[in-house]
Amino acid sequence: MKILLFKFIAIMAVLLTASFPQIHAQEETTDSSDEEVVTYDINKTRRIAIPKFVAPAAADTPAGNTASLANQIAQVIASDLSGSGLFKPVGPNGVRSIGLAEVQAPQYAYWQGVSADQLISGFIRKNPDGKLTIGCYLYDVGFQSQSTKFGIIVKPGEWRRAAHKCADIVYSKITGEAPFFDSRIAYIAETGPKGNRVKRLAMMDSDGANHTFITNGSSTALTPRFSPNYKSILYLSYRDGNPRIYVYDVETKRQRLITQSRNATFAPRWSPDGKTILYSMAVGGNTDVYKISASGGGTPQRLTTAPGIDVGGSFSPDGSKIVFESDRGGSQQIYVMSTNGSGQRRISFGGGRYATPEWSPRGDLIAFTRIGGGFRVGVMRTDGSGVRMLTNSWQDEAPTWAPNGRVIQFFRTARNSGKTSIWQVDLTGRNERKLPTPVNGSDPSWGPVRP
Repeated sequence: MKILLFKFIAIMAVLLTASFPQIHAQEETTDSSDEEVVTYDINKTRRIAIPKFVAPAAADTPAGNTASLANQIAQVIASDLSGSGLFKPVGPNGVRSIGLAEVQAPQYAYWQGVSADQLISGFIRKNPDGKLTIGCYLYDVGFQSQSTKFGIIVKPGEWRRAAHKCADIVYSKITGEAPFFDSRIAYIAETGPKGNRVKRLAMMDSDGANHTFITNGSSTALTPRFSPNYKSILYLSYRDGNPRIYVYDVETKRQRLITQSRNATFAPRWSPDGKTILYSMAVGGNTDVYKISASGGGTPQRLTTAPGIDVGGSFSPDGSKIVFESDRGGSQQIYVMSTNGSGQRRISFGGGRYATPEWSPRGDLIAFTRIGGGFRVGVMRTDGSGVRMLTNSWQDEAPTWAPNGRVIQFFRTARNSGKTSIWQVDLTGRNERKLPTPVNGSDPSWGPVRP
């Protein structure tokens, strides 16, 4: 029996080392001609069994022993899938551990006995160069068949990314939707009393792990947004009382100035191709929407001229339109225009005021904040129809979309304390949860899925 097991390990090691590139998943897929088709019932929560991953030869790494990482990987996958609202993970605690042979040959009768619809199993192995090979397998318990498998090679410190990638592939395979777990969130970390908050630019993984403070708080940071290629964060900074728009490079940790002014400046946003930056600026008592080259050169182009306050929202995914808010009609409402400023028209006509519009990455919806008897986050179609409110707290605002356009993040302010926190909700409005942050948090920006 030991000889067969060692032979199995050796064969897997050869296959995996030969075929798994670093950090990129290799996956068995089926053809899909229409990404819009949803292959799951959104009202059904699937039970998915996730036993502890197998570490066939426990070894120490800078991130911990592989035997410990095996359990943590399964826990991260379970947490990701549970947070989506579509899955009810069973394990890794509460189910039996499996051996390496069962990774590719499940005992379906046991998993049927715990009422699992699907099964995720996997392994982790330390390579001679110190990196980790992590394999992940998805099985349909009812049909007793393998649905997909993938593996990646990562540095020990990137084991969480491997877990997120596994969760992403499982989520996409079962739902038919694009993934979103292996992504990051930029936000504003808030500390200090209500009337004198220190606001720093910060970044974390989509589940709140690997948290980093980017700025030191010596100047106020506001309204961050990830670039479309994930490499940079755009944000507004008030230094010496004057607003400046910066781009921070995530890899080099350097930043460059895009534009500065003595005039009040608001809400910088990227174009889908990353070549243009949209923002708003108050000049002579009038606030209008402008755009400027992301290189920082040239003269800003003014897009709106109506009396009042026009604040830029975001570009449509195809880059042909801009959604923004304006009080030109007497109260804050949502408007749409072409990217050259032409064809401006109002699309919101419900009760209350509408603010902070954000176009879905799928292009089908616009998220917004509605103000009236409180602040609530909702969505509407791009023509303003089909308004649906997703939250019902005292003060929820500033929505930002998950990369797949199925989940929305926002920040919530507590009524009495004024403390802020980051939350997310899916498009059903039923699956709402708070993200962990070391300090108060506001103005979240959900970045693209990492390559």
